[in-house]
Amino acid sequence: MDTKLTLSLNAGVIEKAKVYAKSNQVSLSKLIENYLSSLTEKNDSPVTITPLVQSLSGVINADELKNINSDYTDYLAEKYK
Repeated sequence: MDTKLTLSLNAGVIEKAKVYAKSNQVSLSKLIENYLSSLTEKNDSPVTITPLVQSLSGVINADELKNINSDYTDYLAEKYK
């Protein structure tokens, strides 16, 4: 059962939310309902990790990532000398 709710919000926030809702083809009411629902769901993890993401966990470690970033930075520095 739907119930009406009156909210007082900053006018700028409302306008941005309307634009966002329209660009995502959803009503502002539904957008707010979905947001409040996601906040109030009872689960241990605030983020759902998909099986694909879970399977990629641990594929690369932080040290390897630092080396890749360092190598790429060196490459760019040399390229744009």
